[in-house]
Amino acid sequence: MSELTLLAPEREDERSSRELTAAVVVCTSSREREPLVRACVDSLLGGVRQSDELFVVVDCNPSLADDLRSSLPSQVQLLECRHQGLSAARNVGVAAATSDVVAFIDDDATADPRWLSSLMETFAAERQLLGLGGPVLPKWAARRRWMPDELLWVVGCTYTGHRVDAGPIRNPIGCNMAFRRRELIGIGSFETSFGKRGTALATCDETELALRLERAHGPERIGYVPEAQVHHLVPASRVSWRLVVRRSLSEGLAKGRLRRRFAQPALGPERSYALLLLSDAVPRLLRASVRERSVEPALGAAAIIAALTISAFAFVVGMCRDLRLSGGPSFAPDNEGGGDVASR
Repeated sequence: MSELTLLAPEREDERSSRELTAAVVVCTSSREREPLVRACVDSLLGGVRQSDELFVVVDCNPSLADDLRSSLPSQVQLLECRHQGLSAARNVGVAAATSDVVAFIDDDATADPRWLSSLMETFAAERQLLGLGGPVLPKWAARRRWMPDELLWVVGCTYTGHRVDAGPIRNPIGCNMAFRRRELIGIGSFETSFGKRGTALATCDETELALRLERAHGPERIGYVPEAQVHHLVPASRVSWRLVVRRSLSEGLAKGRLRRRFAQPALGPERSYALLLLSDAVPRLLRASVRERSVEPALGAAAIIAALTISAFAFVVGMCRDLRLSGGPSFAPDNEGGGDVASR
């Protein structure tokens, strides 16, 4: 974990007597996403609620950092992360922030105008909540073809089976989340052995963080805000069987590791989600394939079955052996999204 310095304690009545401040962190590492970073920043600056601090953290890419430093608006503070990995980059943003709340959005996503205001209004009204998340809506760059709504976590978006109304969730999706900074630092921030890092099959850093937050502060401390929407770009390359296999492997491995670290009820949502897929989604898609005389719904059902099978196998492997990034398996990168399944 990162070593972050705790601030001096602040009484709850002092924090509630003033307006909460907000920092937003955008992490990036690829030059290919430079135009997307600019679009993300523009959406944040055009929001109803401006952030008090706006950070773009560049992960191990000095030339990209130089270009962004000279071209981004003056409101943006550019930071560099010397340790590869999304979790490490997020921790750099957390360490630099001084605001009450730190929000995170992916570099290939754009925020709805009311994204930050919806999050901050909820934090102000629900003082018991320490973390929040909202919908991650797909922005398809090409036809989605056979990709069913139930597998949108593969491309880092909110999937069918996720909570849709306001209420508690186990963890937010990493593309759209926010935490009270004091409590985030208090539990050590993001665990750097989880989360995307190069070609390693490592994900679920937001799930691991949420489970530690629950262990430290009790259940139902993270909420879902339907109005806090972001739009996540889904290029044609992400609608691929290769990505389904890769994301299912990484999901299963990470959840197996989490099962080793936390009590079994922590992964209860996964079981409910799997039952939903097998009892509802797969039969429905197969019926639709016959009714519509189209192969695409059947391919969607096949993708669901493949994802469940691969994830289950990888879960057993991850539960039996706590794979480390230095020795764990890796695939060539595919610029995949970082969604996490079964966050409710």
